[in-house]
Amino acid sequence: MSAERIYIYKRYERFWHWSQALLIIGMMITGFEVHGTYTLLGFQKAVQLHTLAAWTLLTLWAFTIFWQFTTGEWRQYLPSLKNVLAMVNYYLIGIFRDAPHPFRKTVVQKHNPLQRLAYLALLAVISPLIWISGLFYLFYGNWQQLGIDRYLTLEWVAVAHTLGAFLITAFFFIHVYLTTTGHTVFAHIKAMVTGWEEVDEHHKAH
Repeated sequence: MSAERIYIYKRYERFWHWSQALLIIGMMITGFEVHGTYTLLGFQKAVQLHTLAAWTLLTLWAFTIFWQFTTGEWRQYLPSLKNVLAMVNYYLIGIFRDAPHPFRKTVVQKHNPLQRLAYLALLAVISPLIWISGLFYLFYGNWQQLGIDRYLTLEWVAVAHTLGAFLITAFFFIHVYLTTTGHTVFAHIKAMVTGWEEVDEHHKAH
């Protein structure tokens, strides 16, 4: 089947995506060890690596936010309810019947409406939950000096951070699964490596 190739993902976009993925995987592995789920690196080493990965990811996000606003890429994440039901129907039913995809990627529209809502949830709910609780965790030694201990307990911060960890883990595995739903199993992954998205004729005709 012939396909059209469209250059979708820019070089920095691909660097940011894979760097973020590696850092998040590292934080999941070390974070759940710190939580006591298993023993792999040792508690102290896991804490050190988890903290280093967190600061590295925050730095990466700072550069990425600057890049997105200077290039206009931030518009890719504006939520839209248009065709959301069509996307839900596709992922629940259509994908198993070889139905045509209801959304076609372009340079100015890289994410379908369902993805935009998912990224909004990530940016507006999951990320603030995990980062704010993580910073409270990290600077627990300064709570008394700042008077924070009068309003918060470490237990509540731990619960919030753990909840954020489970949410980001769920998001990660759902994201990985959805990368396999292209016209071939590795099509979306290949696109994020090369930058080129292949759109088959079945998709184009729709």
